[in-house]
Amino acid sequence: MIDERAPSRRRALKSLPALAGAALLLAACGSSGDTAGGRGAGRGGPTQVGYVIVQQGSAPIEQQLPGRIAAFQVSEVRPQVSGVVQRRLFTEGSFVRQGQTLYQIDPSVYNAQAAQAQANLQSARASAEAARTRAARYKPLAQMEAISKQDYTDALAQARQADASVAQNNALLRSAQINQRFTRVPAPISGRIGLSAVTEGALVTANQVDAMTTITRLDPVFVDIQESAADLLALRNALSREGAVPTTAQVRLKLPDGSYYGFTGTVEFGQVLVDQATGTVTLRARFANPQSVLLPGMFVTAEFAQAIDTSAFLVPQPAITRDPKGNATLFVVGPGNKAVQRTVVAERTQGQYWVVTQGLAAGEKVITQGTANLKDGAPIKPVPASAPQRIQAPPPGAIKKTGANQRGGG
Repeated sequence: MIDERAPSRRRALKSLPALAGAALLLAACGSSGDTAGGRGAGRGGPTQVGYVIVQQGSAPIEQQLPGRIAAFQVSEVRPQVSGVVQRRLFTEGSFVRQGQTLYQIDPSVYNAQAAQAQANLQSARASAEAARTRAARYKPLAQMEAISKQDYTDALAQARQADASVAQNNALLRSAQINQRFTRVPAPISGRIGLSAVTEGALVTANQVDAMTTITRLDPVFVDIQESAADLLALRNALSREGAVPTTAQVRLKLPDGSYYGFTGTVEFGQVLVDQATGTVTLRARFANPQSVLLPGMFVTAEFAQAIDTSAFLVPQPAITRDPKGNATLFVVGPGNKAVQRTVVAERTQGQYWVVTQGLAAGEKVITQGTANLKDGAPIKPVPASAPQRIQAPPPGAIKKTGANQRGGG
């Protein structure tokens, strides 16, 4: 019986040398690659590392501090006259404008008081007119000595008292008209109005303790940021030294869900007193809030820069590690192309960089690649960190051997 699979087996056996040759070629390419952080061309040669040259630059002194939203304006609406509420003229939770009528209090009593004040004023004006006329008539008679001078003096005093009575009654009329106007309770500010504490038919009194409702202005809003007194002193010490300059604090907010608020704010002032209970100073920032995303009482995280350090070094994060004591260390290219381990001060990050404030000098080469097994004083082959990867070709003998196998297998 003829095995139909024999030709295919023979073809498979003939292709094995070609596959083996290709595998040897790939192995040769992979083992001889010369990359940043790999070995050199010869076994046991210096480690190739990638470096960057650092220069002094500007790095903002950023902080992340807790904050809480506070309303820009809050007004508790209270009645200024006593009476029974006849109508409520707003919808709870709606936006109201300054001067808009919120409640109507029964004005009957105040209308009557205003009418009485108006009548008293008219009576006082009539009396004043008569007194002024009498004094005018007495004046020539007193000059002719037809009447005593005392009579003229008394008539003149009565005219002046009548004029004062007119002014007094005029003030009483204005007061009555003001009370009459206060029967319509207006909105003192524009904003979002809350729940109504009174209903139609409720009795309210002038200057009562309980508010009828509350209006809150939500655009803009304040963010009260708490900064410890120790951090504030450290910032002032940094500003007193060379290398740090003040800056206008642009504040970003991180919301409770971890997202960032779409608008930035500015710090308007810092409190001059330290809270005795918490040891913090309050900084107040102002934010636009057109969509009412920020609500009073909400806790947020404020991120901002209070100063700029002009003598810092920005070092890529992979270059810095921490020793068992927590100190920041890195490697630099030393004399004779040897790795030198350096302890630096790096207390904060900026993007993908560590901000190094001590331990480096301008123009030094900081090793950023190939630091995995690097030791202090080890010989190295430094190349720029941006240098392209170089792959070394396999030895000529391997290429010829591979080619012969391919021809033999064909």
